[in-house]
Amino acid sequence: MHPAASLVFFTSLSGAGFGLLALLGLLTPAGTLPTARWFVAATIVIALTLAFAGLVSSTFHLLRPRRAIHAFSQWRSSWLSREAVAAVATMLAATAYLGASVFLERWLARDAVVGVLVTFGALVTVYSTGMIYAVLKPIREWHHPWVAPIYLLFALATGAVWLVAMATVFGATDPVPRLVAIAALVAAWSSKIRYWMLIDRAVALGSAGTATGLGGAPVTVRSLMWPHTEANYLLKEMGFRIARKHTKKLRRIGIAFGGAIPALLVEVAPLASSTMSIVASLLAVVFVMIGVLVERWLFFAEARHTVTLYY
Repeated sequence: MHPAASLVFFTSLSGAGFGLLALLGLLTPAGTLPTARWFVAATIVIALTLAFAGLVSSTFHLLRPRRAIHAFSQWRSSWLSREAVAAVATMLAATAYLGASVFLERWLARDAVVGVLVTFGALVTVYSTGMIYAVLKPIREWHHPWVAPIYLLFALATGAVWLVAMATVFGATDPVPRLVAIAALVAAWSSKIRYWMLIDRAVALGSAGTATGLGGAPVTVRSLMWPHTEANYLLKEMGFRIARKHTKKLRRIGIAFGGAIPALLVEVAPLASSTMSIVASLLAVVFVMIGVLVERWLFFAEARHTVTLYY
């Protein structure tokens, strides 16, 4: 499938934002993060900014962005609609959490209800995003049981790296956020590598013969001419193909930039001076976002819709 920049940025930025919200709502009541009102407030603002920027970028992929409001009406049957509803509900809960952190600082230490709601809503939102693609049966690479869990793992991994950076800026020394970040990075990229191995070995859904109804193996069917003389929507959206050698190279870049380097920076940051520790944690954020953008670009570029068999 053609990897539209709007969808690449949408899934990467919103995933990081909601992952950050999920971990903040979970770890703050547990006492492993600074409880200062401005730490919680600043972290929520950054998370909401990432989530909102991602959601806005997704509208650029719509033919008529003004109709995006209709995405909320089909929540009974559409994962896209469920994602929209969950995203708005989560952002409202996060805004309430922001207000409580600023005006009711002592409340944060003893009541985790809103934090749990934010965590639950963020995870539901990211899961719904993954399911938008996982339910599409004509695309073998997307209709896979690992797709939605991988979306969740990458959201938590990127959110955890952002959380470590925020905690470091505010002088936190608790090792739990760093351990969570490293564990999430390992889990996310290990799952992604396994997913790549599975789709590389998977059997094709069909052939030109089965697509046209003219025969399957051992009969060989090939097209003598194109079905039409002009480009169309299907070719624009679904006809993208990436060379295997470029795929392998980009996979290695994604693993290095999005996994190995951020994990190393998160691990060594506490060993440096306070200034260098902050620099290392911020660099980890930069690298992990680059890596996830590459991973997400590949997610779309490697997807092959069965309709391309006609061409």
